[in-house]
Amino acid sequence: MIPTLHTERLTLRPYLRSDFDTYAAFLASDRTMYMDGPLDRAQAWTWFTNDIASWALYGFGTLAIEMDGKLAGGAGLVYPPHYPEPECGWFVFDGFEGLGLATEAGRAMLDHTFATTDLPSIVSYISKGNAASIKVAERLGAALDPASNPPAGWDSHVYRHMRGAA
Repeated sequence: MIPTLHTERLTLRPYLRSDFDTYAAFLASDRTMYMDGPLDRAQAWTWFTNDIASWALYGFGTLAIEMDGKLAGGAGLVYPPHYPEPECGWFVFDGFEGLGLATEAGRAMLDHTFATTDLPSIVSYISKGNAASIKVAERLGAALDPASNPPAGWDSHVYRHMRGAA
């Protein structure tokens, strides 16, 4: 039920249990300041299992990003109960920044989700100071949606990805 997707440079695949240590180390780092981090291992496990369980619950979820056989990050959709609507997010691990992987993986996930669901649009909740993710959202064709609200208590922009947008 969980797909494996391929792009020119990447394989987006289901998470493996062996991916967790790398995932948890990333979430424990200061690089996650725009993702409610840093997070401890228990919180990271909750995120990890949510990324996987979303596939069974909604028919969409998050996939691990692999480049040249190395775990490089994650991209996909989540929809926890406190989110107003499904969100597409992305992250890359240390050593994989600045290569365009978030954009490439985000495009693959959006294309796959629009092809396999009836969602008319998908949002990305992006912290106002996260210039890098804002650039990714814009490269993916998303537009700032000031009429929509992020999850309660978040100081975030809402970027909207429309079905059929470049």
